Amino acid sequence: MAEIATIARPYAEALFKACGQDAAATAAWLDALAVVAADDQLLQFADNPKASTQQVFDLIAGVLKTPLPTAGQNFLRTVLDNGRLTALPEIASQFRALKNAQQGSSDATVYSAFPVEAASLADLAAVLEKRFERKLNVQVEVQPELIGGIRVVVGDEVLDTSVKARLEQMKMALTA
Repeated sequence: MAEIATIARPYAEALFKACGQDAAATAAWLDALAVVAADDQLLQFADNPKASTQQVFDLIAGVLKTPLPTAGQNFLRTVLDNGRLTALPEIASQFRALKNAQQGSSDATVYSAFPVEAASLADLAAVLEKRFERKLNVQVEVQPELIGGIRVVVGDEVLDTSVKARLEQMKMALTA
């Protein structure tokens, strides 16, 4: 079977071309679809031969917090008709990459041991944008196992200033 990224690429590119200047709004509903499509129970239901594509569509549309625009409904129907529901998270990821490339920005995930307040996040984003020399779309994920500090992932670059990483470095130095 073809790699999921290979399957997702034409969908992401076609959707990117079709959305035009409305990439931000399209990314919002596409991300919501990707979250729903990643659910194991939904995928199990969709794989059931007794479940029609209309039933799967209705289930997904019913779970979303906001109703899908017409373009979103058409896109979801196309994905379901072609049996590519499992590729939806990768489609969303590739779409974000295309959108970021157009805007000259990157996605950044900040892993923190504790929740980060909005004001602190804005200051952190400014510092990270200088460090990585590009506009960043920052999102925060809480990981208590970091103990303290933060770990920032931007594409394939990682900046780890967490207490856990420092302890690991100390462990390596002591056992070497």
